[in-house]
Amino acid sequence: MGAGAIIAVIGLLAILSPFVAGVSLSILLGALLVVGALVHVARAFSGGWKRFFVQGLLAVVYAIAGIALLSNPVIGLTTLTILLVAFLFVEGILEIVMGFQARGEKGWSALVVSGVLALVIAGLIWAGFPSSALWAVGLLFGVNLLVSGVSMMFMAQGSKNAARESARSETEARGA
Repeated sequence: MGAGAIIAVIGLLAILSPFVAGVSLSILLGALLVVGALVHVARAFSGGWKRFFVQGLLAVVYAIAGIALLSNPVIGLTTLTILLVAFLFVEGILEIVMGFQARGEKGWSALVVSGVLALVIAGLIWAGFPSSALWAVGLLFGVNLLVSGVSMMFMAQGSKNAARESARSETEARGA
């Protein structure tokens, strides 16, 4: 319950300040890429020449991308926004196709609606680009955290209620 509440609060903060959240994500991704570069360097020295070349090349790519994000997180946020639009576009098309392929099964229309919504969101973000880069990633990340945190709290409450019911049933069974 506590973890869900913390995640929900972080989500609310991200929704209230989407630019800060987006830049923070850009910096975090940059740091993770730099760490990934170090891991690839370590792996490069743990095998033969072929592994050395491939892992070394990956280390360079990771390092360049990570340093680029860390040195200018706002431009990184712009790149992340473009990737977000591309993701939502592809996801929307695929969900619509899967929904129509599942036509006749229960819930197929929900998949189509989800796909259409993904396309609408992608279109809105793209229509507002580049200014949408200042809020889109942070806002959507915040919404995701808020929904995840609230879901975790509901799950915890459901587990708590189920445990109470189980204990009550055991007590009644012993008393009978």
